[in-house]
Amino acid sequence: MPQGPHGEDRFAAFRNRQFLLYWLSRFAATFATQIVVVSVGWQIYDITRDPWDLGLVGLCQFVPAFLLVLVTGAAADRFPRRHIMGIAVAVEGLGTLVLVAVTYLGLASPNPIFAILILFGIARAFFGPASSSLVVNLVTKEELANAIAWNSSSWQVAAIVGPVAGGLLYGLSPLVAYGAGAALFLASAVFVLAIEAPAHRRTSEPASLETIVAGFRFIWSEPIVLGAISLDLFAVLLGGAVALMPVYARDVLDAGPFALGLLRAAPGFGALPMALYLAARPIRNHAGAIMFVFVGLFGAFTMVFGISTTIWVSVPALMVMGASDMISVYVRETLMQLWTPDDVRGRVNAVNMVFIGASNELGEFRAGGMAKLIGAVPAVVVGGAATVAVAGLWAWMFPQLRKAQRLARD
Repeated sequence: MPQGPHGEDRFAAFRNRQFLLYWLSRFAATFATQIVVVSVGWQIYDITRDPWDLGLVGLCQFVPAFLLVLVTGAAADRFPRRHIMGIAVAVEGLGTLVLVAVTYLGLASPNPIFAILILFGIARAFFGPASSSLVVNLVTKEELANAIAWNSSSWQVAAIVGPVAGGLLYGLSPLVAYGAGAALFLASAVFVLAIEAPAHRRTSEPASLETIVAGFRFIWSEPIVLGAISLDLFAVLLGGAVALMPVYARDVLDAGPFALGLLRAAPGFGALPMALYLAARPIRNHAGAIMFVFVGLFGAFTMVFGISTTIWVSVPALMVMGASDMISVYVRETLMQLWTPDDVRGRVNAVNMVFIGASNELGEFRAGGMAKLIGAVPAVVVGGAATVAVAGLWAWMFPQLRKAQRLARD
């Protein structure tokens, strides 16, 4: 039995068949998402050559999660979480098949793609809270940190291989890329629906506005959880550069779809070794301070990426960004799951998904809008500097989080 330096079983979570199926489902869905996102970004920029449209890609996916936040979390607390996940990824698979059809018929406008991205946004709005909440029901409390680390690893492996595969497949044909994405989404649905129904503490409160907003109330009442979620929101919202990678690949680095896939994969190349390290050696002390340091490092290397004009500087900078973000994600997600009661976990995770969506998809919209106004390079550099400032400000505003030693309640 492989063990870490403190005697932990590095593969503890995988010895549970239900978690293994869950992990495979998340991996397939994330892999598919990466292929589709790379393909959509390149296709839209090929059609319009306008960074504003790249920003709209993020906005189309964020708005549904924002509008449905009071519904999706309540659904995850009331209905079987694996069923919600299975339906959501099946919808994404069908949406990707529609992308195959509209691409085959020929695109003169990005509008059909934007409509399908809104559908993806709706599906992910339901998938996120159910997925984040389900893992707690599949493993023991002692195994949860290990499970979260491996969950992050699945995301990072898919984030490494998916964009490269997407770039290569799109180079062959957009139809091949979208077809592969659709197949992976449907495989994800099969895996998650094969999980034996786990027990979770469903809320017994009658549906009302008060029960629906319980997630917001809990987050507001817990400074450590509020600080961790809002730090990620503003840091990635301001520092995100993903939306502009088609601009960097084509115009700054003078490269093609494969280079775009490499840029999209680079953060995963940095994050995956960090996730594996955390699975073997979980953070035991100074968790809050460590998170703030690495959020600041994420912002600093965003600035390095922003000013780079060669792929041999851009890729290492993105790798450091990925490793730094991995630590922040690990600390935040572990805090979220261990500090939140199960009967409200779906609603809390729904709020968290909106914050994550705001930091990622809305961050892409911010980046595209700023690039339209001041250019891609200044937009990335200014965003990175703002992330460094946010890390310092939040360390001052949330001393409980900064001084947090352990990830679980004592």
